[in-house]
Amino acid sequence: MPELTLTGLRVTLEVAQRGSFTAAAEALGYTQSAVSRQIIATEAAVGAPLFERHARGVRPTLSGEALLRYARRMIADAEAAELEIAGLRDRLAGRLAVGTYPTAAAVLVPRAIARLQKAHPALTVGLWEAGSPAQLRRLRAGRLEVAVVAIGEGLPDYDFTGLRTEVIRTGRGIGVAVHTAHSLASREEVHVDDLAQEAWIVGAGEEGGPRFGAWPTLEAPRVAYEAHSWQTRLGLVAAGLGVSVMPGLAADTVPQGVKWLRVEDPALVFERETVMVTATDASARARAMCQAMRDEVAGLATERRLPV
Repeated sequence: MPELTLTGLRVTLEVAQRGSFTAAAEALGYTQSAVSRQIIATEAAVGAPLFERHARGVRPTLSGEALLRYARRMIADAEAAELEIAGLRDRLAGRLAVGTYPTAAAVLVPRAIARLQKAHPALTVGLWEAGSPAQLRRLRAGRLEVAVVAIGEGLPDYDFTGLRTEVIRTGRGIGVAVHTAHSLASREEVHVDDLAQEAWIVGAGEEGGPRFGAWPTLEAPRVAYEAHSWQTRLGLVAAGLGVSVMPGLAADTVPQGVKWLRVEDPALVFERETVMVTATDASARARAMCQAMRDEVAGLATERRLPV
C-alpha cells in the first residue's frame, strides 16, 4: 500500500499555493513530471483525488483541502524536529547570559542574539538590560558572560582589569528626537542654534543622576520633564511636550509620531564607543555571541542603519 511522504506533502502544498503543477515545479526545482508523480502517489495513499482542473490551473478538491490542513502541521512538526535534532548535535548548547546598556538594547544586541540563535538553535540567551557599572559587577561575579557597555565622553573610566574588551563601534551619532508635527521635523539635520528655545525631556539614572540631559552645549536649557525610561521620554516627545537628546544608534526605534534629527554643533565633542566585555577565559558561547555582534555591526553599517 502506498504511504504518505513528506516530499509528497510538500509538493501537494506547493501545488495548492501556486495553483499549477508547472509553477510548483519551478518553485521546487523539479520537473513537471516529477511533481505529477508525487501528486499521483499522494492521491493513491489517501484514496481520493486532491486537485481538479479549471481554466487557469488547478485547485484543491474537498479531500485536498482536508489533507492540506494536516500537511501544513505535519511539515511544520517535521521541520521543528529537524531543527531540534540539529541543535542537539550543536556544540553550543545551554544558557548564555548577556548584558547590554539600553541604547544598544534597542537594535544592535537583539539582532545579534537572533543571528546567534539561528546558527546555534540549542543555545538559550538571557538578556539583562542595565547601565555599564551594574553589568561589570555581574560579569565579575560570573552572572553574565558578555557585557555590552558604553565608554567615552561624559562617562566614568571603568575598571576593566582582568577582563577582555573589544571596541566594536565608535559613534558620534547624537541627535534629537522631535514630534513629527514640530517645526523642525521637515528637516533631516538642524543646527544647534535652532534648539535654543526648546523644552527638553531629560533622563535620570537609577540614583537620580542625569542620563542624556538637554543638549550639552546649550546654556541654561529649559527642562520640561524628567523620565527614567526611554519609552516614557519618547512618549512625552510623541505627545508634543518637548524634545529629547537621542543617540543615533537608537534612531530606527523611535515610535510613531517621533522623528530623529542630526544636529550640527561645531562646539560639541561627543564620542562614544560600544565595547564588548568578557572574561579572559570566555566560553565558546560567549565567543560566538561576540562574533554575532561583530557581524551585526557590519551588517547594520552596510544597511546605513548606524549613523556615525
